[in-house]
Amino acid sequence: MCVVGPTASGKSALALRLAGELGGEIVSADSMQIYRGFDVGTGKPSAAERAAVPHHLIDVADPLEAWDAARWADEAVRSLGEIRARGRVPIVCGGSFLWVRALIYGLAEAPRGDDELRARHRAWAEREGRPALYAKLLEVDPQTAARLSPNDFVRVSRALEVHELTGKPMSAVQAAHGFRAPRFAARLVGVARERAEQDALIASRVRSMLAAGWVREVEGLLAAGFGQARVMSSVGYRQVAEALAAGSVSDEAALAEAIARATRVFARRQRTWLRDQPVEWLPADATKLP
Repeated sequence: MCVVGPTASGKSALALRLAGELGGEIVSADSMQIYRGFDVGTGKPSAAERAAVPHHLIDVADPLEAWDAARWADEAVRSLGEIRARGRVPIVCGGSFLWVRALIYGLAEAPRGDDELRARHRAWAEREGRPALYAKLLEVDPQTAARLSPNDFVRVSRALEVHELTGKPMSAVQAAHGFRAPRFAARLVGVARERAEQDALIASRVRSMLAAGWVREVEGLLAAGFGQARVMSSVGYRQVAEALAAGSVSDEAALAEAIARATRVFARRQRTWLRDQPVEWLPADATKLP
């Protein structure tokens, strides 16, 4: 069972209800919730929710630690086995659909990460800006570039890395893999939302996170030396960090709108990822599977 969908659509609430109905445990498929200390802006489940239903693969990594889809999928496979051994039902839940796909289908054979290349890419991005890195990807692999944001340094860098190490675009490597033979039988479900409703939920969620101390959290993380952490460049954290650097964080309304706007763009990309997938879209108040 995999609960998928765009951010703020109600995935976590649905997963909790299904876990209660099915006797399940939740495996987070959120590429940001794995990091300790990044709590408010990643929407981690509350202590009460974790007490009610066991959650896995949350708070398992230090902020500067490198995790990717392959590493997460390996850990998720282990968690699934342990959950089933207890006679429980594993429920994978998260918006990082590449990670969900890596779990279900495995990953294309691609070279391991190269620290020297990544350091070179980071220096390039810091010197000329992330759009310069993205422009290079557009040149060598337009198909992969089309599904990435110019600000997504980690994935843009990885796609360039694969091209530099193999001479092939990542899109060609993935096409050769095909992602056609699943290694797990998975039922994909999500919460059906109209676009306007989704946008309103995003705005409400952003306001709630800011009220819950998101800015203070980012201040503390920056002071602790985590400004270069991957998650700090994610949607929301990046806008808060930029507002702090500019001294404009006191204008909470403007900050909330900037985060909500970036989140709406991100949610559109998530919907694009899922467009051709066999997702069963359930009513927002669903408590059982049809």
